[in-house]
Amino acid sequence: MIYERIINGEYIVAEKLNGPYGSVSLFFLVIHLLGNLQLLLPATRASESFNSYSALLSGNIFIKVVSYILYFSLIAHAVDALVITIKNKKTAGKYAYDKRGSASKWYSRNMGILGSLLLIFLVIHFKDFWYVYKFQSVPVDSNGNKDLYAVVIYAFASWWYVLLYVLSMFALGYHLLHGFKSAVRTLGVYHPKYAAFVNSFGIIYSYAITFGFAIIPIYVHLTHFGL
Repeated sequence: MIYERIINGEYIVAEKLNGPYGSVSLFFLVIHLLGNLQLLLPATRASESFNSYSALLSGNIFIKVVSYILYFSLIAHAVDALVITIKNKKTAGKYAYDKRGSASKWYSRNMGILGSLLLIFLVIHFKDFWYVYKFQSVPVDSNGNKDLYAVVIYAFASWWYVLLYVLSMFALGYHLLHGFKSAVRTLGVYHPKYAAFVNSFGIIYSYAITFGFAIIPIYVHLTHFGL
């Protein structure tokens, strides 16, 4: 988050940390979406492809290390954004009202709320998929890979879970609309000459990630379980 008013050095440090976390998270989301889009293939191909992809991620030591770094960055970004927001709220009342609300988007002023929703979603998401895959007994497919595809299909059988997932993706989308430009500014690569391009790319990226992830549980639920 970019603060118009620097209250103390602690916020400068926090923002400098939040930017890199967010930048790595942006990269992680693209890779994660590309893997998950395999779920839109016909069932037989989707099962084989998605399970092979999951086995590759969990079996290759280099990919595993990179994945853990990405997971940590994603969680750290959500937690860090929440902490910054809470501290900013506590100190905001000590200063004169600067009417930023009239000039900023509502999602920019409520990043803490969106971040909290995403953090809750991440906990549920890790519990239902990553933890199950790593630490519970999961059947194997015809190729001998853990059948994570079956786990995903079973999870999306519940309409309330699909709804939670979709709403969380829209929260992510609003978070990205603000966070993309913020990350670029924080890393010091933002230039007025390219402002229009950065804004347009950020909007396209946010929409692509949001609808790309959101369509998956809807498609899985409708094609396997109907309305």
